[in-house]
This record gives sequence, C-alpha cells and structure tokens, in this order.
Amino acid sequence: MKMLGEQPDVRFLGYNVRYGGKAGGSLNDVPEDKLVEMPLAENLMIGAAIGFSLDGFVPVVWVERMDFILCGMDALVNHLNHLGALSDSLHNPGVIIRICVGNSRSLLFTGPTHTQNFYEAFLKLVRMPVYLITKAKQVEAFYRWAIEGARKGKSTIIIEQKDLYNEP
Repeated sequence: MKMLGEQPDVRFLGYNVRYGGKAGGSLNDVPEDKLVEMPLAENLMIGAAIGFSLDGFVPVVWVERMDFILCGMDALVNHLNHLGALSDSLHNPGVIIRICVGNSRSLLFTGPTHTQNFYEAFLKLVRMPVYLITKAKQVEAFYRWAIEGARKGKSTIIIEQKDLYNEP
C-alpha cells in the first residue's frame, strides 16, 4: 500500500482507513491526506469511489470483511460494473476494490460471518478482473496491474486473505 500511497492520484476510502486499524496496519505508511474515512456503509463507499474516479483520482476502496461487500453489491454490480456501457463509454471509472477475507487461523477466529469468500460469485457477477491473492508475494503485482487498469478506466477487484498478512 505504501507504493500506491506514493502515487499522487491515489486515494484510499473505507471504514478504518484513517482511524482504528488503518486497514489492518497496511496503511500505516500512507500519508494522512490520502486516507478518506467513510461510514460503515459499503454501498456509499463504492458510490463515492466512482465519484472520485470520475474526478481524476484512483480510489482504492477498503472493505474490511468480504461478508459485508454484500451491502455494496448494488453500487458494485449495477453501477461500477456497467457505467461505461450505460454512458456509451463517456464515463469509465477506474476503481480498485480491495476486499479482505477474515482470518481463520488465528487464536481470535472471527466466525462464519467474517470469513466467507465470494470469489467464485464475483467471477460470474462482474465484467472486470477479479484477483484472489493466494500467496503474499502476489500482492505487489496485482496492485500494479490494478492501478494501470484504473488509469485506463478499468476497475478491478482484489481479494486478500487476512491469514496471509504475516507470511513472507
């Protein structure tokens, strides 16, 4: 995230990006003026990210638990996914949706409503790249691809697994 935070056009939006856990600590090295704290309202987060993108920014939306992306599916599937087609390619938002699947291997197991993974469903629901990080060493490459796509008006979903956060 530090690499993304060094980009002048990138902004991070979400719940707990500026306060609390700062996206699981991954935004600790990102300048404060790049962090936009949002209410716990995933539909609003994605809608705001669309607006940021249309205003020339590359927004990275942090969804702390995959389970709650369901609350943002209207904005994701019906708006972000189709805005280019709906506007005859006039508006092509490039948004990076960063979704975390909760941990299952730590002492504090967060339970079934914090550890679901909808990767397969996303492949059927959206017309944008969906990357599932299965090894920590994939992180940088996936985010580089995502930022390149966002600057060309293409959105990307990247699914992280919290169980990988402390692996090399």
